[in-house]
Amino acid sequence: MSAYVIWLIVYAILHAAVLVRALSVEGKEPVSRAAWVLVLVFLPGIGIAAYLLFGEPWVARRSRRRAGKVTAELAGKVCATLDASALEAVPDRFRSAFRTCEKLAGCPAAGHNTATLAADSNAAIESMVEDFDAAHETIHISFYIWLSDHNGVKVVQALERAAQRGVTCRVIADGIGSRALIRSQHWKSMRGAGVRLCTSMKISHGLELVLGNRVDLRNHRKIVVVDNRVTWCGSQNCADPEFRIKAKYAPWVDIMLRFEGPVALQNQLLFASDWMVEAGEDLSALMTTATPDPIAAGFPAIAFGTGPISPKGAMSDVFVNLMYCAEREVVISNPYFVPDPPLLAAIVDCARRGVRTTLILPARNDSWVVGAISKAHYVQLAESGVRLFEFRGGLLHAKTVVVDGTVALVGSANMDRRSLELNFENNILFCSREICMEVGRRQQAWLSDSNEIAPASVLHRPLLRRIGDNIATIFGPIL
Repeated sequence: MSAYVIWLIVYAILHAAVLVRALSVEGKEPVSRAAWVLVLVFLPGIGIAAYLLFGEPWVARRSRRRAGKVTAELAGKVCATLDASALEAVPDRFRSAFRTCEKLAGCPAAGHNTATLAADSNAAIESMVEDFDAAHETIHISFYIWLSDHNGVKVVQALERAAQRGVTCRVIADGIGSRALIRSQHWKSMRGAGVRLCTSMKISHGLELVLGNRVDLRNHRKIVVVDNRVTWCGSQNCADPEFRIKAKYAPWVDIMLRFEGPVALQNQLLFASDWMVEAGEDLSALMTTATPDPIAAGFPAIAFGTGPISPKGAMSDVFVNLMYCAEREVVISNPYFVPDPPLLAAIVDCARRGVRTTLILPARNDSWVVGAISKAHYVQLAESGVRLFEFRGGLLHAKTVVVDGTVALVGSANMDRRSLELNFENNILFCSREICMEVGRRQQAWLSDSNEIAPASVLHRPLLRRIGDNIATIFGPIL
């Protein structure tokens, strides 16, 4: 038997094995399974390699076990410090959404918090630096993208100043998103000043490509915690709004909120669990320190994380739950709109039952595939009564959901498969009419700089455009 025939047999066996795996693996969405079968049938060589690398959210078993154990231990310590009665201040119809988040966080919602909305991206960095300069004990930062630009270097220098005066500074930066900074002199300079550094989700090589974590799983979180008392949450990376690595889409338009109160300890839990798993240093003592003083006029909030080790569909469940809580109005901003079927159905149902449903997306997306898939959903959304707007003032990167002017969700999670299933994300859900009003005003500012999409224009797209957009939706579940 010739070597060619032997290789052909091996290839056929491998192709059949991967196809059977794609059809038999539990928990995969039917649309995702169908997309992978199409790729494996029509592009077999590429499909085999793609499925082995990207077909499932592989997380090394040792990492999964370690993360589960660490998170449970830390959450138990946080639970002992929080008042479990915070949900009493939340209207009944929103409590199910908070309970969903509590299940993911492993601890109850925290009451008596306050928040301040930063005016813009530069103002957020300025305020963070002020917090760093006022820190006494710890500064913890986790960013997906951290650039060596004006804002990025400003944060580097603030951390160096803090470390040199004795503040314990710990930094987590994603190995792909922040690779330029990690390879730069700024990273070495921070280490030299005493800042403790961790590269998250390091790029796998050799056998680690198969035995380790899936190569494209990323730590997409944006977490800042100062002295266990102040925390920041939102969509912003550590960079200038000009975002020079993708300058033609600039400015990046983000949202960041500064929270004070017990919710800071919940964000600390997320940072500490990531740090303990990836850096190996035990931070459990931080969870037993006194909780930040509750603020009498404050509001209930909960910080929670999701990722490939969370229950299947966890982040989608949060979005869906919020949609079904709505009675009057939902306003959503999100840059990457590739919803899974339950989320798309929930948004459509909102509009159909008479809830004023508004969706704001960027007019120009840095991912043309995501942009095409988003537009392919416009028909169903418009027919159901969802008002669609495309923001023209840059790339609207803010991820916000405001429901009935009472409850809001802000954080790092997009409405695409990467955020819903693959990336490690962090968000805060809170109940405050005052802060919802502020976020709502920001959403209105985006709307005033947006073009409303007329339903007729959606329904009468050119034939080739419809075909192209709809083909993109077939492969959306595997992106």
